[in-house]
Amino acid sequence: MVDVGAAAARGKQVSSRVSQGGAGWDCPEIGTFEALRPTRNSFTWLNPATLWRSRNEILAQLFGDPSPQVRRRWVAAQRDRGADPDFRIRLDLGEEFSFLVLGDTGEGDASQYAVVPGLLKLGAGTSFAVIASDVIYPTGSGNEYRDKFFRPYKDYPAPIFAVPGNHDWYDGLGGFMRIFCDAHPLSAEQRGFRLSPDGLRGLLWKKPETIDEDALAEARRMRPDPGPALPGPYWVLDTGRLLLVGIDTGIKGTLDREQGEWLRRVSADPRPKILITGKPIYVNNAYHPCDIEGGGTVDDVVRDPAHNYVAAIGGDVHNYQRYPVRAEGRLIQYVVSGGGGAFMHATHTIPRVDAGGVHEDDFKCYPLRGDSLSFYSLLYSRRLRMRGLYITPEEGLALMSRRIGNTPPRPTPGAPIGARVKWAARLLGGWPMPFRLPVGRVFHRYISELSDWDTPPFFKSFLHLSVTGDTLRLRCFAATGCLPQEEEPPLEDEVEIPL
Repeated sequence: MVDVGAAAARGKQVSSRVSQGGAGWDCPEIGTFEALRPTRNSFTWLNPATLWRSRNEILAQLFGDPSPQVRRRWVAAQRDRGADPDFRIRLDLGEEFSFLVLGDTGEGDASQYAVVPGLLKLGAGTSFAVIASDVIYPTGSGNEYRDKFFRPYKDYPAPIFAVPGNHDWYDGLGGFMRIFCDAHPLSAEQRGFRLSPDGLRGLLWKKPETIDEDALAEARRMRPDPGPALPGPYWVLDTGRLLLVGIDTGIKGTLDREQGEWLRRVSADPRPKILITGKPIYVNNAYHPCDIEGGGTVDDVVRDPAHNYVAAIGGDVHNYQRYPVRAEGRLIQYVVSGGGGAFMHATHTIPRVDAGGVHEDDFKCYPLRGDSLSFYSLLYSRRLRMRGLYITPEEGLALMSRRIGNTPPRPTPGAPIGARVKWAARLLGGWPMPFRLPVGRVFHRYISELSDWDTPPFFKSFLHLSVTGDTLRLRCFAATGCLPQEEEPPLEDEVEIPL
């Protein structure tokens, strides 16, 4: 545990694991992020039009996902343009370098811009950044990159790479391929969404938008030196010392046969690797190995000792989680990094961790489960005007530690757990119901997705990774939207990985 006095002496902001203030509660002053974002933006998931624009998720589940076929057409077009056969980008970074990873960024509202000041502060001197999933909400349109990509990161001087998430695919990947790969649009036939063979899916499917090229050119001037274009929707960043392998999991979280063969081929390189994926392999105490068409899984590739993967980082779920999994005699860090800008997914619905043989005491998440429970209780007590629903941060930590069976991550003096608190927690999925109802799953899957807010604390996060000698250092920093955490982003988690 961090020593508060020592941290203060170093001038560092203590984390949520040390103090309630470090979590952003009782925010003394709003950060400077408000001055960065465009005032005209009013993105919200509570708007039915936003949900309707995102309908391709439901259509793909009901009628089949066309993204593997469309991906093959994008890949073929890139190869015709002379892309590297292994979709590899070589970066000359030397023996020591650092980079950023953040996921699920592009809402374009306060929760995204709240991450920017700390990211720029700690990102100074980094060689590049990677966005892991869902660059643009709600549908990945190329016409929305101005205020959801170019504007927020205009002062980050290094290249920004990305892997697409399911929301980027709701536009047929047109926006992503145009901005990150400098690709030409596919024809309607290449996109594969003609009405007659697709039936009802083709009739209802949201078609890609035509990009306003003049507006895009103006937006690009915010980042005049974007770095090398990606060769395709999946890729390898070859830093010499370390390989980053980015995969495209489409809408449903699987790989087509061609991408699976590519992944196995590039993974045969014996150098240390990090997987960057749009869908995490371990998340919410569940295992999602990611199927590959024709047999096998992505995690089979990651776990193979010959492939030398040291970490797998995925977005899609909007918080931070880390699972140190021992596989084939090696320790692999499976990380969820989806706190880069979208609304927060609850962590208080995560049960006591045992997936992959990981012990609860070795599992880390941000926000802490108790802070997550307290935050959502505050949100809904205000929204529903039910004061009895509110659970204080101290009560939240004490209750969640009792439920999970661990020591509270920070001291919780004077936090008795009465009947009212337990029933409030039951309604929010943080305490078991006396009868069998999937409250936690329903809360996480639906209610939290309809919970937008534009005031701190935001509980956002991003990763800073550095290679020094034979060690990879992975650190998770918080962004609450409060000025103290903006000036000195709190360190929420840290692990050193031998290379």
